Amino acid sequence: MTGRLGRSCRIATVLLVAVACQSVPARATVARLPEATTRATGVVTWAASADRLEEGTADRGYRLVVHTSVGGGDLRIRLSNAFGDRPLTLDSVYAGLQRQGAALRPGSNRRLTFGGARTVTVPAGAVAWSDPLPGKLPAAVNLVVSLHTPDATGPATGHGMAMQTSYLTQGDHTAEAGAADWTETTGSWWYLDAVSVRPSNGATGAVAVLGDSITDGWQSTTDLNRRWPDYLARRLGTAGTTVKGVADEGISGNKVLADGAGQSALHRLDRDVLALPGVRTVFLFEGVNDLKAHTGVTAADLIAGYREIVQRAHAAGKCVVAATVGPFEGWSEWDPAAEAVRQDVNRFILTSGEFDAVTDFDHTLRSPYVRERILPFFDNGDHLHPNDKGMHALAEAVDPGSLDCTR
Repeated sequence: MTGRLGRSCRIATVLLVAVACQSVPARATVARLPEATTRATGVVTWAASADRLEEGTADRGYRLVVHTSVGGGDLRIRLSNAFGDRPLTLDSVYAGLQRQGAALRPGSNRRLTFGGARTVTVPAGAVAWSDPLPGKLPAAVNLVVSLHTPDATGPATGHGMAMQTSYLTQGDHTAEAGAADWTETTGSWWYLDAVSVRPSNGATGAVAVLGDSITDGWQSTTDLNRRWPDYLARRLGTAGTTVKGVADEGISGNKVLADGAGQSALHRLDRDVLALPGVRTVFLFEGVNDLKAHTGVTAADLIAGYREIVQRAHAAGKCVVAATVGPFEGWSEWDPAAEAVRQDVNRFILTSGEFDAVTDFDHTLRSPYVRERILPFFDNGDHLHPNDKGMHALAEAVDPGSLDCTR
């Protein structure tokens, strides 16, 4: 046993660059959510907005694949029971690196603890951060977080449209590196909504992108990390900026003003953006769902929502970069009235001076011949959502220097 454990430690040192390989006591106690598990540290390297999913399943295992942006040590994950109506217990949580599918790189899968315990119970409406995991997590890799819920019932919390294949099993197989027991797949992320690291450069920060389905990556290629925030993360990795972390806080169908497809941007701003560790800048790219819903939302209404986001972000010491609303003529809900509101809103974004910086995504996406329509080269076919090329173009339109600001 000693020889095998030593070999596992050496392998983990190579793959997760572990600086310590310690055994965890066999006795599992329930963490009581001390301050260390409720407050955030480090810099966010991945995140996804939480929403209500279907009912939780007892004795269920989840092997969740997420893609990192910035690298660093002291990996921590945030578990969310934000939409649960009863306490959520997770009795086994591991983190490793993906080899292929549900299989992990040998020696990389390591147990996470919460307040020193293997088991954590997250109250309804709450979140919990894990203890730091010694070692270093690389940038731009697929991290795999494996969870087991012994008795979950009631509404589950997670992110419905992941554009990423993750894996399910019955029973606790979280410690296993192999894929044999992970035979089901899921297109959602369950209970996990953020991952943080501590970068070697203490000046490193992150940007959190607050958006809708375009930011969420709808119509980008599944499993290839081609959402526009993914392309942005790759740019920032080599750019001369200290902003390296990217948190994708898009929800398909989301609105600035009204709940519906997830809580509105105004209602989820604190949890999904301002509470994330290391966030220096909020990138606001949202509004098309408000103005195309035919609910009477005016430009003044949407501008008031933007102003509230700016005010709250500035009060929290964050900069705000806003992007103009893209074209969508040809989408079933387009009409001249919605287009007029879009033009007024974009004029405000570009000329008001109320944001720390602006990015003209409308100019990036629109056809030079019909300004109300997305350029066919970037159109996935529904006249609203960009394809992979359009996603890449959006990321290229962002000035990395505009994200690297302080207040």
